[in-house]
Amino acid sequence: MGALKSVLRLLGAPFRPIGSLMGGFLNTPFRQASAVFLFAYVLIEFGIPLIPPLFGLSSAPVPNTVVLEYLVIAVVGILIWVSDNEERWSEFKQPIHDVLVRPDRRVARGALFVIVPALVAGQTFLSARPDMSAPPSFRAIHPAPPSAITFQGEQMVLDGLENPLRSTGSLEEHYEEGKRVYYQNCLACHGDGLQGRGHYAQIFNPEPLNFQDGGTIAMLTESFVFWRIAKGGPGLPNEGNPWNSAMPAWENFLTADEIWSVIVFLYEQTEHEPRMWEEEGEEH
Repeated sequence: MGALKSVLRLLGAPFRPIGSLMGGFLNTPFRQASAVFLFAYVLIEFGIPLIPPLFGLSSAPVPNTVVLEYLVIAVVGILIWVSDNEERWSEFKQPIHDVLVRPDRRVARGALFVIVPALVAGQTFLSARPDMSAPPSFRAIHPAPPSAITFQGEQMVLDGLENPLRSTGSLEEHYEEGKRVYYQNCLACHGDGLQGRGHYAQIFNPEPLNFQDGGTIAMLTESFVFWRIAKGGPGLPNEGNPWNSAMPAWENFLTADEIWSVIVFLYEQTEHEPRMWEEEGEEH
């Protein structure tokens, strides 16, 4: 602060603390109201999307309709504040009156009459112009699995198939083996938290599956998950197209037991229960 004072003295400029400079700028109700409105816009548009990541949650841009709704609320609050005192209300209206009436504000008045209609016209054009992007493609996220597949040259019936590791050996050992397989092969895409946020996740479209989501493996049988891991993107049926997933066919790299063990790890780690096959004759 002392060095800043010395520099200003050499330049012949008076030293004013930042607080006094801000106080000098915000010395009228109109400027104060404008500053509050600008702060509200920045907070709603850019601040709110930053809050969910602080709690480990995913975020997204605030919809324009929500931004508009909150800005209207902010404007109403500002108007209530400036109008609850007659003197403050008069001071608030004075700059607007000066720009619209005083002859020496002719340039500012003319600029407003050009800029405001131009902004409205530009926004109208952007919202009304036709979208030239390609139409969306629709595909089945969880297509119906085949009744049987060929896995590494052998026939495997999927109908009614349960994870064989759940009835043999130690579930804890299978979990640890699945954990090893996952961290060696799946971590880069699906992430440490199994939320589809691996190091390479953002370069893929569609993004890697979020196993923590209740709409993914929690809705599927383990045999379905085995089929998807074993065959990957290339093994999807026609109703799953177009399929641009980078998910490889893991049957080319893993054994059946390794795939079953990683399935155990996925369900145990996410605390989801796999969907069970319905008994014959069971009521729906």
